[in-house]
Amino acid sequence: MKEKVLNKLKELNIDYKEIEHTPVYTIEDMDNLGNIFENAKICKNLFVRDQKGKRHFLVVLPEEKRAPLADIATKIGSTKLSFASEERLMKYLKLEPGAVTPLAVINDEANEVEVVFDEDLKKEAMLGVHPCVNTATILLTPTELEKYVTSNNNKLKYIKI
Repeated sequence: MKEKVLNKLKELNIDYKEIEHTPVYTIEDMDNLGNIFENAKICKNLFVRDQKGKRHFLVVLPEEKRAPLADIATKIGSTKLSFASEERLMKYLKLEPGAVTPLAVINDEANEVEVVFDEDLKKEAMLGVHPCVNTATILLTPTELEKYVTSNNNKLKYIKI
């Protein structure tokens, strides 16, 4: 799956850097790797669904921020949000827990997942996201990440979290 992501990045002429590392499952695990990410802002990625399970969202925010789901739901015009199950994560993004990433929209062939970025991410020089596996991190600019997501025709929205 990582190769599919890397091929798409190349196809879109997106400059990126790949950093391989031991498997990580949480932001704390990422922090424990030390400063190997060249001061890139590591992204926290949450896969959530609305109350009826009809809409699915991938919320992307800076690692240090908390994600108040009630506030996010209001800002994106959704009913109450809750974390989606591992089964839904596999169905919609073909991901295992710990590897959630906006780069997984490449696996969302029906473009059902709506991507929500915290607007503060636009201010960063570089962002760090997984390439659909938790043993590597891709560093790229916010503009390039947006280009990647929109190239798959997923809905994208910026909000203040």
